[in-house]
Amino acid sequence: MSSKLKGTIAILTGGGDVPGLNPAIRAVTLRAIREGYKIIGIKRGWAGITEIIRDAEADNSNCFIQLDENTVNKANRTGGTFLHTSRTKPNKLPKNSVPNHLKDIYTDEINDLTEEVIKNIQFLEIDYFITIGGDDTLSYAVTLHQKGVKVVAIPKTMDNDVPGTDYCIGFSTCISETINMTNALRTVAGSSERILVIEVFGRYAGFTALLPTMAGAADRCVIPEYKFDINKLTQLLVEDREKNSSKYSVLLISEGATFEGVDMIYKNAEKDQFGHAKLGGIGELVSSKIKELSPKYNNNQTVNTISQKLEYLTRSGVPDAMDSIIPMAFGNLALDLILKGEYGKLVGLKNGKYDNFPIEIVTSGFKKVNIEKFYDTERLRPNYKNFDTNSHFIITGD
Repeated sequence: MSSKLKGTIAILTGGGDVPGLNPAIRAVTLRAIREGYKIIGIKRGWAGITEIIRDAEADNSNCFIQLDENTVNKANRTGGTFLHTSRTKPNKLPKNSVPNHLKDIYTDEINDLTEEVIKNIQFLEIDYFITIGGDDTLSYAVTLHQKGVKVVAIPKTMDNDVPGTDYCIGFSTCISETINMTNALRTVAGSSERILVIEVFGRYAGFTALLPTMAGAADRCVIPEYKFDINKLTQLLVEDREKNSSKYSVLLISEGATFEGVDMIYKNAEKDQFGHAKLGGIGELVSSKIKELSPKYNNNQTVNTISQKLEYLTRSGVPDAMDSIIPMAFGNLALDLILKGEYGKLVGLKNGKYDNFPIEIVTSGFKKVNIEKFYDTERLRPNYKNFDTNSHFIITGD
């Protein structure tokens, strides 16, 4: 480590937690200290940097901590994020979320506290900001970049839907856990000769349903990118069940999937600061519809179903091998950019190689499954005819 401090780097994690965040924080911290930087961890995502009280005597321990090797080494093997997280968007902060010491200044129903965030960055003498998150968290990083903050972004989301990169932290563990739990649930479906319907995360992109199905965890999958026919789905699953000597079949369904006559299903009307209402319930609806329609394709005999949501189970627990190694690489890539004086970049994987891209790519559109290349709309399952030159996970967003 250099005896002269080169500057201060801040790091935060925002949005939903996933396995692999702590390895990324560790990689950034160890490399930063070795290169001669002070590094601080911002707590609770964008909330932490928004709530700073700019007073040397103030207690800001709930907003940031200084990181060291001992702290990050202890957290490295655990899931989640020891810095904690939130779905805060500082430029669209509801009145009731404005920090107490700023409530007299920001009184609108929705407030833009970006000016406060920039002042807080200056107050903490932060020279460089590394943000780890999905497209929502990183969209605000784009805003700060455009305001002159030296930002480097690391993609994280179990849905794997951040544009620009083929891989996001958390995706591999999610796929591994989905495969494991789906296989475990087969014993229940087989014992009672039912159709098993498993709902997984995936608001706009169906990667988390498609990849496990490709790996053999399910017979069929339905994804947000294609509005399916419930009658066709029922027929296929009944046929799959009939062909199976144990008399059961398995469907993986993305939470954002829809079928003809039915749009996205929300748990309630409440939205987060990025405008997203919580999804959930499509699995139960499809399960009941399959049971209702099954006699048409099963000699007038009803086929019973099982509906199961995996939800947070697929984002909990320790990271797998890929979500331990790739975050380490992403963290070092971020430091490489800082050392080279390059900012406003997103690190990532493209065609099997580590790379970086302009951070604005995060807000350029949605990353979704290419239906023509990777999804068979007639068979409602993955299409994988040609593996040559594809990425390590085969399916990439365009």
